Amino acid sequence: MLYLSQLLGTPVEDALGTRIGKITDMLGTAPSPAPEAAPVQVPAAAPILVIEGQADHLWYVPAGSVEWHDDTLRLRIPVEQLATEPPVGDELNAPVSLAHQVLDKQVIDLARKKAVRVNDVCLADDWRFILGIDSSTLGLVRRLAPNWLLGSRKGQVNRAQRPPTNLIPWNQIALIDSQQPEPGEIPEISQTVESSGESLPEGPLPTLPTRPIRTQSGQLAELRPADIADIIHQLTPGQGARILEGLDDETAAAALEEIDTGRQSHILENISPDRAAGILNAMGPDEAADLIARLPEEFAQQLLRLMKPEESEDVQELLTYEENSAGGLMTTDYIALTATKSVAEALEAVRTSIREQDVAHPAYIYCVADDLEDESVLLGVVSLWELLVAAPEQPLQELMETDLITVQPDTEPREVAEIMAKYNLLAVPVVNAQGMLEGIVTVDDALDVLLPHERRRKPTRMY
Repeated sequence: MLYLSQLLGTPVEDALGTRIGKITDMLGTAPSPAPEAAPVQVPAAAPILVIEGQADHLWYVPAGSVEWHDDTLRLRIPVEQLATEPPVGDELNAPVSLAHQVLDKQVIDLARKKAVRVNDVCLADDWRFILGIDSSTLGLVRRLAPNWLLGSRKGQVNRAQRPPTNLIPWNQIALIDSQQPEPGEIPEISQTVESSGESLPEGPLPTLPTRPIRTQSGQLAELRPADIADIIHQLTPGQGARILEGLDDETAAAALEEIDTGRQSHILENISPDRAAGILNAMGPDEAADLIARLPEEFAQQLLRLMKPEESEDVQELLTYEENSAGGLMTTDYIALTATKSVAEALEAVRTSIREQDVAHPAYIYCVADDLEDESVLLGVVSLWELLVAAPEQPLQELMETDLITVQPDTEPREVAEIMAKYNLLAVPVVNAQGMLEGIVTVDDALDVLLPHERRRKPTRMY
């Protein structure tokens, strides 16, 4: 078993024993989900050692092309055959710099759904596998303590040890794009290691032409939005932005909706405007409006211009209402149909809305006088459950509840929540003085009002 920290700075000799340079980095492939019941050691292409010679000259050598010779590494091939250009992968499998992008960085432990710091990287003794990462204090001590104190010689005893019990398998982590240093990020410890006597390269490591890490792990995307939000809360806004950028728009939007409102805007400001607009398009208009209202005016206007016209119009309409009101809580994602429509037509409207993701979880159909106008008088409400048991040809006007429970746009949020709790509603319509339907307040937003401020995270929708 080998550790990356014990390889960095290791002298490299040619086949005749002449020193040509030292190890400054190792390139590997990004973690990828393993098949079910796969062993920890998932076969992959052998890591590439980066050797720095005189005048900062770099060679890229497959790990299998070297062998240990006491405390040095000796080439098995002539120097003339060494590659001077790094390997190039595709967008999702570009080489990952273990020294720059993994060691001393934070990664996501997918099994425990938390961010952890990488204190070392563990490799198999045959160089074919990256076994995983060590986030333990012992991993940090191993780097700080000189080899003689640990009672081992590099490349010998260390390779005979068993993997640490707290090793996080390589295929069970997701990397975070940390090319740019984050404010407040834990500083590199290479200088401390050097002062302890460990053999590490002096000065900053050479910059390698690796591509930014994209956190597009299927395992990460399959986590619940609330779990992704929990992970992002452990990171800086810049790191959280990188996580969201690696997800599809719908998953990123669902995760962003679960994040504390005070943190949402800081994260969105770290995402490119085009990408941010795409995520906002996938959010509910009420959630998007709440978020945009907290952004700097210039950035907010830029995002509104980049959003889809229909989505932008809905958001701008909601922005006209006071935040601390029913109008500020409501969403325009609802299904409104004329009362003369049949049950079959209503169910087809529900299917269409779900397929097109206009309305993710409709609880009610709102019956109006004319669904061709932007605003129409609300006549009644039919629950989805009633539609499921009614005859397909039955008109909505025979099923709809006309004794309506509604609120006004200026109704206080707590009063809205109390009304919904009293009448056991999953959503309450918001109507103006003329009785025209302007939006609905859903149960998740109402519940958010009743929760203590520190616990105001969006719950999973229950309808």
